[in-house]
Amino acid sequence: MATKTEARALLNEVDRTTGPDHLEFPHSFDHHRALARVGTLIERLNTGFDCRCWADTGVQDASFHADITVPAEATAAMQQIVIRLSNFGDLAVVAAENLGCYEDLDEAVAEGALTPADRLTAETATTALGYLLVPESALHRSYDGVTCLAEYSAPHAATWWIRFFDYL
Repeated sequence: MATKTEARALLNEVDRTTGPDHLEFPHSFDHHRALARVGTLIERLNTGFDCRCWADTGVQDASFHADITVPAEATAAMQQIVIRLSNFGDLAVVAAENLGCYEDLDEAVAEGALTPADRLTAETATTALGYLLVPESALHRSYDGVTCLAEYSAPHAATWWIRFFDYL
């Protein structure tokens, strides 16, 4: 997983590369390919956790296309794992319990919501498919990129989370 500094550079690069006119998905986004990769990731997670994971792929008006859930009963900590896949730059977030519950996976492990072994299984399955993991903590800073997102985020300040991983 990228450090906060590496994540900041990665987020800025993806933002600049896709340009100011693409809030929901970049011009090159291939929804069918993205959904096929979701299926492959689910297969890897099913094998790694010896369970049946599921995905919400009916996402609209958002900068992401899927949430994949590893059920709590399949994890050693008895907390579900959620993986959110962005429409941009093959970015992904792995979270214990639910998105936003912990600052990052280090905190989730320290709090007992995720074991190091389960973290490794989820991260390995995700990165093996070419996804780039971004720590949630890097996404909660104010958005200062190239799009007009900040103009449309009232009453709350725009963040990098909204830019790449949230409903618009």
